[in-house]
Amino acid sequence: MTTTTALRRPSAAPAPTRQKVTGVRVLRSEWAKFWSLRSSWITLGVGVFLLVLFGAIASYTYSPDAVAPSGPPGPGASGGDSDAVSLALTGVTFASLAVGVLGVLLSAGEYSTGMIRSTLAAVPRRLPVLWSKAAVIGPVALLLSTVGALAAFLLGAPGLDGEAISLSAGDDGVLRSLVGAGVYLGLVAVFGVALGALLRSSAGAIAALVGVLLVLPGLASLLPDAWYDTVSPYFPGNAGSAAYALHESADALSPGAGLAVFAGWVALTLAGAALRLVRTDA
Repeated sequence: MTTTTALRRPSAAPAPTRQKVTGVRVLRSEWAKFWSLRSSWITLGVGVFLLVLFGAIASYTYSPDAVAPSGPPGPGASGGDSDAVSLALTGVTFASLAVGVLGVLLSAGEYSTGMIRSTLAAVPRRLPVLWSKAAVIGPVALLLSTVGALAAFLLGAPGLDGEAISLSAGDDGVLRSLVGAGVYLGLVAVFGVALGALLRSSAGAIAALVGVLLVLPGLASLLPDAWYDTVSPYFPGNAGSAAYALHESADALSPGAGLAVFAGWVALTLAGAALRLVRTDA
């Protein structure tokens, strides 16, 4: 009696399922990358801490007899007489540097490490990567900065008790100004992402960020007065500071117009970054 042994072929391993690249999946990936970096936590924490710290210090050291500095106001200044909100938002300039640098590192950092090649290989359409980076850091910076601005105002309020400039959160325009500061800082973070993606250099993008927000308004004061009065309100830093000023200055834009102009600068930079991302190799 013979026994025939049937040889069985080993069953082939199932082919891996290829996941479709969608905007939601790219957003989740960028969210995970953002929070997995220790620098994200540290830089955001430093930005909020400086916002609260300098706001509280300015409120508790306020003196009505102090002479206001001469010259054009820079980012973070109200452009007029001091008030409780402008004092609380003294740290906006320092916070803007923190969140702006974080935005730069989020985009340009991948170019310095070479990780951008893996990112773009996983997302061949490219643009969702840029949109997702902006969509991750913008709302996070907006939310935390708004909380920081509110905390700076509330902590500094006791230091101004009895002063003529003292305000409460329920006074007209106060909450609008504090939320406006948060919106401005959220846009600064997106501006940093756009500059990093456009220049693809962390050092170059940080220098451009500082130059545009802080140096350019000072250099513009060298222009003839007629030219300065015409163009100065439309500089990114000046337009952004108008967005959260409690009182509209005669030589500045209204809060709504200032926010629109600064958002326009951010959108223009994002458009340039998107164009370069699509047309040039990593």
